[in-house]
Amino acid sequence: MVGARRRYQKICGSRHGDKRQLSSIFFCLLLTSLISLFSACGPDKGYFRMEGEFKGFSQGEFYVYSTDGGLRKVDTVAVKGGRFTYQIPLDSAATFVIVFPNYSEIPVLGASGAEVEIKGDVSHLKEIEVRGTKENELMTGFRMKVSEMTPPETAREAAAFIGEHPATLTAIYLLNKYFIQTPEADLQQALTLSQAIRQARPSDRRIATLVRHLEGLQGLRTGATLPKFAATDIKGRPISSGDLYAPVNVITTWSSWNYESQTMLRQLKRREKEKGVSQLKIVSICLDADARECRRLLDRDSITWSNICDERMWDHPVVTALGLSKIPDNIITNSQGKILAHSLPVAELNKKIDELLK
Repeated sequence: MVGARRRYQKICGSRHGDKRQLSSIFFCLLLTSLISLFSACGPDKGYFRMEGEFKGFSQGEFYVYSTDGGLRKVDTVAVKGGRFTYQIPLDSAATFVIVFPNYSEIPVLGASGAEVEIKGDVSHLKEIEVRGTKENELMTGFRMKVSEMTPPETAREAAAFIGEHPATLTAIYLLNKYFIQTPEADLQQALTLSQAIRQARPSDRRIATLVRHLEGLQGLRTGATLPKFAATDIKGRPISSGDLYAPVNVITTWSSWNYESQTMLRQLKRREKEKGVSQLKIVSICLDADARECRRLLDRDSITWSNICDERMWDHPVVTALGLSKIPDNIITNSQGKILAHSLPVAELNKKIDELLK
């Protein structure tokens, strides 16, 4: 825009007395108006913009995070007079999630140079529409279709959608939401669906990594031996499977944008204080794209056990080796590396630790 104004000044000059310049001046004014119009039409290449209006939410803020690296941290977006605008640098397609104050979530599919409009009544979040790109219209159509369905019916619709549109980001989001990040995860079906997506997106490293995770989960069963691993934690300290020799050892995944996983860390901290580090050994893997945010939250909650965070998110070899596939996730082992339990909800994880360390 600054460059356009300079070109305008060069064309128009500073003198306006000569009648012969009137046509030039008119042209310059028209040019400036067109420049302003086009600069307001949408984000530049390399940016993604969301804007919209919420009924019943005139003032406040919501949060935005990305499940696949589109954002390196959780962002806060202000709502004024029911409207908001949010623009970020974005070079490739990514999945964003809007989180409202009541923790309800709306997925938004981003693309470089794209703009989407989000409208709806916050008292009927299932009916909020995201329009502007084909991906978001597909996602909105799915959400509207399943808004009154039972969980089993929704899962069937999600599987059918993935089968029809395996190359879309929407398919990846639905796979994660309905077949992986759920207490009753059907991991065999998740593996089958992820393989279909990988075939449709052969160059997508994230899907290739996910397939490896799910394949690894087939061996993550109670009674099996924990796979060997070695890594460096966020403080530069070496950590490996050989360090897990306490009577009870817990490996967890977490992230700055998943509140349940942060609750899990805080509760594990209390268990560690109660039981003692000689009885309970904890190692955590942060799946953030920004190690600085990981450090900030660890410092905030005074978490001192080894935390692995190298900004590779799901691509970290330890995550793949251990078959960890969701946030939060966990594995409990004994001093010989035998898997005693895995993928427990937070309440059940605490109960299991108490049971093992009576």
